[in-house]
Order: sequence, then C-alpha cells, then structure tokens
Amino acid sequence: MADACIVFITFPSDETARALGRTLVEEQLAACVNVTTPVQSIYRWQGAVHEEREVLCIVKTTQDRFDALKARVLALHTYEVPEIIALPIVDGHAAYLEWVASSVGRK
Repeated sequence: MADACIVFITFPSDETARALGRTLVEEQLAACVNVTTPVQSIYRWQGAVHEEREVLCIVKTTQDRFDALKARVLALHTYEVPEIIALPIVDGHAAYLEWVASSVGRK
C-alpha cells in the first residue's frame, strides 16, 4: 500500500486537463485522473500576485511511476513551471490500492 501516491497538477483549462489526463492513463502512468471543476488560484509569479481560474487534476499512481509521469507532464504542459506535487497514500482500501498498482506500468 505504501507505494501508491496522489499527484496534484493544475491546468489553464478543462480541455488541456482532460487531454493530458487521458494521455497519462492511456500510457499507464496513472490509474485514474479526476478532473475537477475550475478552482480559483491566487499565487505569486515573477514578482506579482495573480488570481486565475485553473482546473485541478487529482492523479492516482505509484511512487515507481512518478518520475516518468512527471517527465511526461513537463513535456506536454503549457505552463513554464507547472504544479506537480506528489503525496503518499499512507492507508486506504486495499483492493483499490491494488487496482492502482496493477493499472500502471512498471519501471
């Protein structure tokens, strides 16, 4: 179970989020990608405070696949510095976590 993780990635639009999410699942870098409704992001970038609507993706994968997932997101993402944050899943429904592990390819 300790191998599973959740990755947060933000996108400028629903279309880009869904396209990249589909790519991650099709390429077996993620078991599942949830595309949320727009979120309001407030952040500092290049010395100024910005407020933008973004779409948040919640990605389920494994620690083994994180580096490949991150590399693929960096290759396809439109942002200069995209948010790609991985958090470990410390516990959960064993059958679901086994499905996550079996749904992503191995290194």
